[in-house]
Amino acid sequence: MSTNIEKLKKYVRALNYLSTTQIFLKDNFLLKDKLAFEHIKPRLLGHWGTCPGINFVYAHVNELITRTGADMMFLLGPGHGFPAIQANLFLEGTLGKYYKEATVDEKGIGYISRNFSWPYGFPSHSNPGAPGVILEGGELGYSLSNAYGAVLDNKDLIAVCLVGDGEQETGPASTAWHLSKFVDPKINGAVLPILHLNGYKISGPTVFGRMSNTDLKNLFRGYGYEPYIVEGANDKVYEKMYETLNTCYESIRNIQKEIRNFDKPREYFPRFPMIILKTPKGWTGIKKLGGNKIEGNCLAHQVVATEANTDKEQLRAVEKWLKSYKFEELFSKESGFHQDILDIVPKDGLKMGENKHTFGMNEHNKELVLPDVSPFTKNIKRGENAGSSMKDIGAYMAEVFAKNSGYGNFRIMSPDETYSNKFDAVFKTTSRAFAGKIMEWDKDLDPEGRVMEMLSEHSLQGMLQGYILTGRYGVLVSYEAFIQIVGSMADQFAKFMKVSREFSWRKPVPSLNYILTSSGWHQEHNGFSHQNPGFIDDMLQRHNNFTSVFLPPDQNTALVVLKRVLGSKNEINVIMAEKSDEPLWLTKEEAEKELKDGLAVWDFASDEDPHIVLSSAGQSPTKEMMASLDIVKKETPEVRVRFVNILELSPNTVGSSTGKMSVEKFEEYFTKDKPVIFGFHGYPETLKQSIFDYVNSRGRFVVRGYTETGSTTTSFDLHIRNRTSRFHIAILVWTKMMDAGVVTLEKGKRLISMYENKMKDHIEYIKKNGVDMPEIENWKWTR
Repeated sequence: MSTNIEKLKKYVRALNYLSTTQIFLKDNFLLKDKLAFEHIKPRLLGHWGTCPGINFVYAHVNELITRTGADMMFLLGPGHGFPAIQANLFLEGTLGKYYKEATVDEKGIGYISRNFSWPYGFPSHSNPGAPGVILEGGELGYSLSNAYGAVLDNKDLIAVCLVGDGEQETGPASTAWHLSKFVDPKINGAVLPILHLNGYKISGPTVFGRMSNTDLKNLFRGYGYEPYIVEGANDKVYEKMYETLNTCYESIRNIQKEIRNFDKPREYFPRFPMIILKTPKGWTGIKKLGGNKIEGNCLAHQVVATEANTDKEQLRAVEKWLKSYKFEELFSKESGFHQDILDIVPKDGLKMGENKHTFGMNEHNKELVLPDVSPFTKNIKRGENAGSSMKDIGAYMAEVFAKNSGYGNFRIMSPDETYSNKFDAVFKTTSRAFAGKIMEWDKDLDPEGRVMEMLSEHSLQGMLQGYILTGRYGVLVSYEAFIQIVGSMADQFAKFMKVSREFSWRKPVPSLNYILTSSGWHQEHNGFSHQNPGFIDDMLQRHNNFTSVFLPPDQNTALVVLKRVLGSKNEINVIMAEKSDEPLWLTKEEAEKELKDGLAVWDFASDEDPHIVLSSAGQSPTKEMMASLDIVKKETPEVRVRFVNILELSPNTVGSSTGKMSVEKFEEYFTKDKPVIFGFHGYPETLKQSIFDYVNSRGRFVVRGYTETGSTTTSFDLHIRNRTSRFHIAILVWTKMMDAGVVTLEKGKRLISMYENKMKDHIEYIKKNGVDMPEIENWKWTR
């Protein structure tokens, strides 16, 4: 062991030196000359404080891999410790495979140092341009959930996840510790969490850094782990980490062996190991500067010696710091790095920077087998009640599980309960994952279940990201109102995917797919708190060509859309699907045709040479718009109407995300000069931004949608309150048709008065009876 410890010390010294040169130096990288102001970067950026701990962990894991041949990947929570990741990727030779100038020699040291945190160089934090990285880390809290997602269905993989003690203060990080209870060792790999307690955030102490060892052990034993604390002086901490990492590795393999080889009832959750690493912030760096404590204090968090390019005292402190690593003992221009250091580097195929899983490649990297949707679609009279889209989706996904049962390449994340969202038909072919004791009265629970159900959107979004970035397929199903909690995660993932496309060596991975249900229009029983369509607005703000929001008008269309998005790659897709019973409008063939362009004129509901265009996007708005069309044609048959249904929205355009629709194409659907009334699922402003470029005259377009007006009421009353009801739309049509001279003023005013009174009657009726009027409840399409 002593020989390996000495090699590890040299390895970490080299990494710490390379981390420091990246932050400070633009020249004189081997300190051949006395350090001068002109050698220091003009703008000092980067986070030093966490780098020594990252290097310490990465080095020890590398040594373990070299000895055992284990399949291991590394996930970094404190993503701003990127100089350390870059140093490791450089030293192991992985970086040079993708950046030709990052050769493991003097020139390469200059290349990575000069270009760190430099315009058109390397970013300051973990990013898709770094091989081996599947977590950006610009936003804290998701490393552990990503790690658990990566090991799903990867039996031999161990994901080492370094969680910062500042990160640990976030809600998502705290909740993610429970994910071990859903990741059964029989079919999945393992996560080895390492909580790095360096004691400080950006300007003060961390909560966990000030807790006693007894409290820390009790906390993480309560979470269900076997915690090991690693701390001590320089020699002791290396020996302790070496021994502890061995113990943890053996423990993981023993747990896996026991559960995989002995089929017996579970009496408890498997207790996997975790490590609590306590090292000083900015360890091995400047101890004091300007009378202030640096190492072991928050002042080591970011750049130490921020004025080293103008202040002589700080410049000399940086020089002394760099020389303390004695890099000349570790590297020479002629022979490169010392053999003791090279002995720690794993052989090709085992290096964490080139781990196949981080490139979306593994034994489960199989195309998803998608069954034909025909057996699940309906062929009934148009406008008839066809049941619930979510029930049909559940039946289809049950068949997806069946078709892919031997591959381990498909999962559903369900934070808001599978039963509640009415797609529990999936339980015909799978169950909910649960790694602990299962009672005889429990329903649809199994250690090998493929539905991950936990009341944490953060944790399940994080798991899904880790799962799909390692090459597998999945869906997150959630209440529309509560998916907002992961809005920032979705933003960060979209950025990750956008940048990933710039690197040819990052292969396409399955898309991030959402199914949003329990929409605001059908949350009249839960009330105002459950009525929020804002997530789709956020997704449509993304400036890319791979984000789509699908608003299928019926069950058949929902199935057609689902099949497409499940098999897609490198996209972000959102499907709105109702769990309430709704009318059917399109055949499967009509739905497939509409999906090609993302919108369609419904000929069965349209007249030639229209006076006005009605358009809808979303299942509930479509029903109301069709009901309004029914009223208009019944009361004023002289009005010619065209009906256009919008299925897909993409950033700044209607229709397919493959390209922005031309003005000429838009006018083929919506005419050049006729008034257009939209009934939209979400906020009116969301659709307005998509049609802004096509508006050619003031007042021609009217968008009605959710205007943040709700309560516990009836479903139709939500439309009344938001002025999206069939009565409101009919009145708006007559108003515009009176202006156009198509409907006489006398007739128009009479009809408007009649339907305004109907709305008053509706309010009185629901106050008295608690449900909508029979003509609303029993309405059917009559054309």
